[in-house]
Amino acid sequence: MATVEAPAAYRDVWAVPAFRVVFVSRVVAVAADMLRIVALSVLVFTASGSAWLAALTYGVGFLPQVVGGLLLGSLADRVRARPLIVAGYLAECAAAVALAALPLPAWLCLTVVAVVAAGTPVFGGAANRVVADVLTGDAFVLGRSLIGMAAGGAQLLGLACGGVAVATLGARHALFVCAACHLGAALLVRRGLPDLPAPPAAGVSAVRQSWSTVAGLLSDPVVRRLLLVQWLPCAFVVGAEALLVAYAGERGFPPAAFGALLACSPLGMLAGQFVVGRLVRPAVRRRLVAPLILVLGVPPVLLALDPPLLACAAAMATSGVGFAYSLGVQRPFLDAVPGRVRGQAFGLLSTGLMTFQGLGPALFGGLAQATTVHAAIALAGAATAATAVLVPRRPADGAGQRRHRSGPGWTGHSRRRIRERVARRAST
Repeated sequence: MATVEAPAAYRDVWAVPAFRVVFVSRVVAVAADMLRIVALSVLVFTASGSAWLAALTYGVGFLPQVVGGLLLGSLADRVRARPLIVAGYLAECAAAVALAALPLPAWLCLTVVAVVAAGTPVFGGAANRVVADVLTGDAFVLGRSLIGMAAGGAQLLGLACGGVAVATLGARHALFVCAACHLGAALLVRRGLPDLPAPPAAGVSAVRQSWSTVAGLLSDPVVRRLLLVQWLPCAFVVGAEALLVAYAGERGFPPAAFGALLACSPLGMLAGQFVVGRLVRPAVRRRLVAPLILVLGVPPVLLALDPPLLACAAAMATSGVGFAYSLGVQRPFLDAVPGRVRGQAFGLLSTGLMTFQGLGPALFGGLAQATTVHAAIALAGAATAATAVLVPRRPADGAGQRRHRSGPGWTGHSRRRIRERVARRAST
């Protein structure tokens, strides 16, 4: 166990061996997932000739996570983390091998991906529980930040290299490379991650405990608000980003500008995560949550004014910086949930992020059909900025021990009350 006093440094986080294993395996797996998306899209389109099915391969891994998160999420807290994470990567490996080696119809390919995706909240929740167990204080926030930045970079690298790999090797051979990456991640976890014990068994079925714990988490106003403030801004701003290609086409931008505009937000996110995570003190991060949400949402609104291309790129890069607001929410969220359901809480957080980010583009894409692309992007940005009102009030420095009757906050009293309530629900 590594206890790091605030403020922490990245070298403190990287010095923990268990974190290094989770970090490296996660980056490899994310890059492999992006490669699978590109290769499978080509494979499905070649087999079916359907652009709709090819596009569906991008989102088929999102919505099934709701099923796994709600019905099986408690497994992240009932099973030892190492075998659970290894099983997740091996399942991804087996799925990639099946997709590459067997002449499956398009609908069965998508079904295979969806079935494996349903287990993602369980495996991901176990990995996040390991990070929360081996890192404490500000080191936990920096650890999550480091994984988030690396995952974003791995996504860009995986998508960029995926096209090259498919063009060079072919779609099926690229899927074999994807399988090898997941196998490597599984072996790394098996050999390098300590076999940490699981929390005591709850004495009830996994499904019953999953439903009960989710109900306990969502019924508490503090936890619910902390979840929503992590889900909704991302969902709305991703809805705006999903319309950038259509926006660039309407504006008459050159085709090379399409990919550049899409890359601006991830680049801004990487910069914001580093600056806010490394250079800003933990107490200041919590005060910056609402302002950074405004930074996330306001720039897309400006696109409705038809600025030139460079200004559009600067606006989206600035918006990406706003994603750093999540760094000010992660520690309060960790403190707000009981340790015995920590894995499922992070699984629920991940499930909601994936689900809402899948729904956001659908919602604002439909709005663009009914109105205009400009209006839909501006409304998505405005909705993102409006979510700043969800940020829980935080007591002034030094006032954390006082009880506040006016509403939920991030006080020690509130956290104790939440732990007791959720723990009672999980054990019934």
